[in-house]
Amino acid sequence: MKPTPSPTNSVAAEVDSPVAGDFGLAGGEVRRRQIVFKAFAVGLVAGLLGAGFRVALEWSESLRTRSIHSLPGWRGALFAVAIGSVGAGSATWFVQRLAPHARGSGIPWLKSVLLGEQHPEWRRLLPVKFLAGLIGIGSGLALGREGPTVQMGGAAGAMVGRLLGVQNEQERRALISAGAGAGLAAGFNAPLSGLIFVLEELHGSFTPVVFVAAFLASVTGDVVTRLLVSERPVFHMNVAAPGVGALPWAAGLGVLCGVAGVVFNSATLSGLDFVKRTRLPGFVVAAFIGAVVGLCGWWQPGMAGSGGALVEATLAGRFALAAVPLFVLMRFALSIGSYSTGSAGGVFAPLLVLGALGGWSFGVMAQRMSGGAITNPAVFCVLGMGALFSGIVRAPLTGIVLMLELTGDYDFVLPLLVSCLSAYGVAEWLKSPPLYDALRRRDRAGSAVSPTDQQSHASS
Repeated sequence: MKPTPSPTNSVAAEVDSPVAGDFGLAGGEVRRRQIVFKAFAVGLVAGLLGAGFRVALEWSESLRTRSIHSLPGWRGALFAVAIGSVGAGSATWFVQRLAPHARGSGIPWLKSVLLGEQHPEWRRLLPVKFLAGLIGIGSGLALGREGPTVQMGGAAGAMVGRLLGVQNEQERRALISAGAGAGLAAGFNAPLSGLIFVLEELHGSFTPVVFVAAFLASVTGDVVTRLLVSERPVFHMNVAAPGVGALPWAAGLGVLCGVAGVVFNSATLSGLDFVKRTRLPGFVVAAFIGAVVGLCGWWQPGMAGSGGALVEATLAGRFALAAVPLFVLMRFALSIGSYSTGSAGGVFAPLLVLGALGGWSFGVMAQRMSGGAITNPAVFCVLGMGALFSGIVRAPLTGIVLMLELTGDYDFVLPLLVSCLSAYGVAEWLKSPPLYDALRRRDRAGSAVSPTDQQSHASS
């Protein structure tokens, strides 16, 4: 007679059973207890990289702004154009020449690695991503640091797995996922967002091994960043969350952000295609775009770089309503142009800037039309950022939690649920693919493996 399995064995078998769509990470091949130490190590490395990148970028952006505005008149404008042109051109050349897989945010590359479509190369990616991102964004390209920290975190997971002699492919992918979550946590001081981003966006499913690895790595990366950089939320605001009476307005903003997300995704892909059709060297196109961004940054500092100061000013309500549409259009065009250069930089920060600006202008109009139901239009900055993120990336849960962690105010849960899910539903109804999936498919369809990549595959 066969022995009857004990309840403990049955539970273990259920936990270790494979789950469809989980990239092969739910089986007994990788035990959770085996990955704990490795996840801590990944979080430590990713946190150090993220903190270092964040500090270096803040220093370089501050230095650029001070240097430009210390020069009078046309000298400041000329210096801004020169810095933007040389920085963008050299950063793009650096990426194209040494590590093409370091271009853009790098999140589509991570998804391809986890799907087994690309090799998890890290030896050249880490230094090239760090330096090219620092040069490009530091010189003024309207890109964000968070995408690069996610890709560098994933590469750190591949590196730790290699150095610790991990042979199991599923365990290596779990460590790469954990590193990506730690990178997001380090970029935003948002450990829960790092964890949820891994489960919702990179995997689209919950598995015990990935959950444990991403959770431990994200917390570790966040602790390292808080110790080395700052414990405060990325954005600071002192406004009360809107009441139930504002929920219809939150839904209306979500609908608009869903449409705007579709437009942003389409424009991003069109920008990349346009640059490709020019058949000019990438660094030449990047130098021209960098010059334009530099000039706009001289006129209005928030137009260049990551745009964090612009978000802070919007949250504080320091803009005239008439100026906001111009700022939105300019920042939109500069963000699309900067991403189309192929330099190292992400879209997290650009979309948050656009969401904050659009949300604030919507809030001002809602305040005038609501008859007193809306007391402070600045609250719609937060709703706009979360909703636009949901419409572009198509990860509403990550958008909700990210906004809560960025602001440090959990009273925004209900209006964020309404605005983010509305944006998600509209974007899905319009049948627009999520940005990172569209970029991944574009990269797979339009690019072959370069000789440089072949050498890196062989060496790793």
